[in-house]
Amino acid sequence: MKFIEYFLAPQSPWTYLGHQRLRDIAARHDATIECKPMDLGLVFPVSGGLPLAKRSPQRQAYRLLELERWSRHLGVPLYVHPKFFPVPADEAARLIVITGRLHGQEAALDLSGAILRAVWAEELNIGDDATLAAIADSCGLDGAALMARRAEAQSEYERYTQEAIDCGVFGSPWYRYRGENFWGQDRLQLLELALEAA
Repeated sequence: MKFIEYFLAPQSPWTYLGHQRLRDIAARHDATIECKPMDLGLVFPVSGGLPLAKRSPQRQAYRLLELERWSRHLGVPLYVHPKFFPVPADEAARLIVITGRLHGQEAALDLSGAILRAVWAEELNIGDDATLAAIADSCGLDGAALMARRAEAQSEYERYTQEAIDCGVFGSPWYRYRGENFWGQDRLQLLELALEAA
């Protein structure tokens, strides 16, 4: 069985741009994806990364240019300045984790995609509990019930974050296949080549 570890931050535009493509690649190669939401706020300090607001003006400007380019290239709608960003993502991450535990990885992946789309294409506030519950409902889940249990996911969320640090992760999205790391949605072609070679 081919198995892809998918370390993600649910507020990341790059994760949004690559999410469906990752799923499509996995389906083509009969690979299983394990969704591992992580806390970038803990990953950055140990990996040399900086939060967006602390990056140089040059890097911030180029980021916007690249988001526009990739959005156009992929035909994926994206607001480069969404209404609710930066946004706290811990609750969304815990919601994804508890969904995976209770309903399986496909449901967690569906929910992750909906949360990412909510930030970058629908300009919704994923830091708001009612909004998160509604997003889960839109995926055919019981949003209120899952929100009530999200605190149970804290230990897994912490474990995924530590796994990310231990594996050398420093950004989102991050894919890991057979011990090999792939950083960013622009490395998905290389991930697919690795899957083809297996």
